[in-house]
Amino acid sequence: MKLSARVRGDWFAVPCKGGESVKWLGEETLRRYYKAKSSSGHAIEKVFEVRKAKGGAILDQDDAIKHVLDDNDFVTMTVDAEQKVQKARDLLEDIVDKNKLVYGITTGFGKFARVNVEKDKLNELQENLIRSHAAGVGPPLSPERTRMLLALRINVLTKGFVTFLNLASCLPWIPEKGTVGASGDLAPLSHLALGMMGEGKMWSPKSGWADAKYVLEFNNLEPIKLGPKEGLALINGTQLIAALGAEAVERAESIARQADVVAAFTLDVLKGSTRAFDSNIQSVRPHKGQINVASRLRSLLHSDTHPSEIAESHRFCDRVQDAYTLRCCPQVHGIVNDTIDFVRGILTTEVNSATDNPMVFADRMEIISGGNFHGEYPAKALDYLAIGVHELANMSERRIERLVNPVSENKVLCHPASVDSLTTSAGTEDHVSMGGFAARKCLRVVEHVEQVIAIELLSACQAMEFLRPLKSTPPLEEVYKLVRSVVNPWTRDRYMAPDIEAATKLLQEEKVWHKVKPFIDNYHSQQQVETRVFSPTSIGRPEGPAPKRRKTTSLSRRN
Repeated sequence: MKLSARVRGDWFAVPCKGGESVKWLGEETLRRYYKAKSSSGHAIEKVFEVRKAKGGAILDQDDAIKHVLDDNDFVTMTVDAEQKVQKARDLLEDIVDKNKLVYGITTGFGKFARVNVEKDKLNELQENLIRSHAAGVGPPLSPERTRMLLALRINVLTKGFVTFLNLASCLPWIPEKGTVGASGDLAPLSHLALGMMGEGKMWSPKSGWADAKYVLEFNNLEPIKLGPKEGLALINGTQLIAALGAEAVERAESIARQADVVAAFTLDVLKGSTRAFDSNIQSVRPHKGQINVASRLRSLLHSDTHPSEIAESHRFCDRVQDAYTLRCCPQVHGIVNDTIDFVRGILTTEVNSATDNPMVFADRMEIISGGNFHGEYPAKALDYLAIGVHELANMSERRIERLVNPVSENKVLCHPASVDSLTTSAGTEDHVSMGGFAARKCLRVVEHVEQVIAIELLSACQAMEFLRPLKSTPPLEEVYKLVRSVVNPWTRDRYMAPDIEAATKLLQEEKVWHKVKPFIDNYHSQQQVETRVFSPTSIGRPEGPAPKRRKTTSLSRRN
């Protein structure tokens, strides 16, 4: 395959096999750019940015977010951004030199916005802002989540044309609690900046957790010195909400796909009907998610391409239709998929937006106070995601008819955090989003859903033991083999927690999905017409010849 990549207005066709990382794509594109500029006599750039899709976004939903979650390096800035940094810096210095009254630069903050600060106190003002707001509580974010937070902050500061120290290996201690998500995630971002100042604690692979000053020195880095506006610029933003929210979206999408696989497994071992997934049923109610889930279920269950001995064994039974949690999977799982898509759009915009205040527009030589720091957009979206993805666990719990506690806990966690608010900064900041809590809560819901689906997967595999020697479809048999590679069948009571943990890990690492994906692709490559296998669970024993195979609808599908 070939990808088109742009560097400084020049487009390059980059051939690749499809399995390479985004980092590799950026390096290869930059190499081609260097080669082209060298041949034409232009100087070689020293930095680059990897762009994909629209809007000049450095990070987008398909590559850079997952790239960061996989512990890769950070995005960097282009030379033109550095030039804008200098232009913005010149504007700020002009304001300071002329002693103009501009919020956050020559004034106090919040309630003290009208208090003018003396010029020789401006640097101290920014440092004290960081120290006073580094008041988070609770356990620290993991290195992976801290790295994600830092990467998103770099991205946003690039949008706002402010330089940033690249701490690829040095990560500050950032407590997960303490933000109300209004004037940015002030507490966690203050802890981020505090470590860069050489205060508080930091982590690196070489030193572990230690005093920030020591960790920086150990990694040959100098603490940053803050000038006017720079402290405020570092902490005004929604990057904690966005970082945790981005992880929640990625994990929700992963478990939603695999929930379809596990539901198909359960339906087959319960000897259910596939008729409810017929494309004609979906075409008269053409929601995108519903169509996609039904298509996925058809590709996994009994068909000419993937026959199931279990399905054949109950071909002439008397059941008319299945319970809702089997029959309505396209409708319920479908809206979960559509919810994830909607929230992904909100989060993609959020991670590629400038959320500082005031905003410096260097090209216009203007500084404007606004409200981009408010976290209501991601907060509401993540509450919506928690409500949506929880239904996967609700459906799964009914299918296995046990496991009450984690599902019931989810019902409490699905109460929206963003409907609450409180007042801070002596009434100046009189509405907050509670976005940090919404993000943490959403992640907990996703974690619970992963565990519930894992238990359903184990239950379906155990049910398979009672149906042997009959076999399910080839893709579902591969899932069975995968589970049995880490969890043995139960022949007597035993301690189950390690088994649940092992199955959950399979889902978190998307191994279930990777096992069935080639079969799904093969099914869709062969099914020019849809297999409509006779199913007496819906229409009774036939009197005449088997029904003819009919063409599928032309509705789009996504595997």
